[in-house]
Amino acid sequence: MGEGDAQSAAGTAPASPLERAAARLMAVPRFLVAALILASIAINFANVVGRYVFFSPLVWAEEAMVFIMVWCVFIGAVLVTWDGRHLRMDLLAAVIPSPWREAINAVAAIAFLLVAGLVVTQSWQAVTLFATLGQVSNTAEIPMVIPHAALLIGFALMFLCVAVRIRAYVAGTLASEADAVARDFAASHRPPR
Repeated sequence: MGEGDAQSAAGTAPASPLERAAARLMAVPRFLVAALILASIAINFANVVGRYVFFSPLVWAEEAMVFIMVWCVFIGAVLVTWDGRHLRMDLLAAVIPSPWREAINAVAAIAFLLVAGLVVTQSWQAVTLFATLGQVSNTAEIPMVIPHAALLIGFALMFLCVAVRIRAYVAGTLASEADAVARDFAASHRPPR
């Protein structure tokens, strides 16, 4: 999916220079997710071959793949946040008339920022604690800072995505399937004139 496809999927093209720059930067997390998934597939394949062909499985493989999946989830959440495609209970908000709709969207965006900010501060404490203790995973001996940093980095980037696109979040211009369903429902249930 190219930049234009991502923008049309999100509903509108980014308006400000900051949004345009951030939209171009969204190629980085897309590449990272793809690379991590390919790495996970390669590890899984090597483990299967090691186990069933050489009778010597990679004992660290399962643990490494779990950590890779954690990173994929949080990096993918950044992409979902940028496009405004989180699962939401917004069917009612989509049919509420303006300016109430914008008020509800603003409350939701501010709540998202507050929660993301709280998670970032708490995750920072956990990551620094793991870094100080030097704790590693049981089997793969991966530093526990690595999987816990996924939460910190993911929520920090989600915070930035919402902060950069706050106007689009409040205006409701980041299209979703729920918005289309709500518009169709509202259009089909208007009283005849």
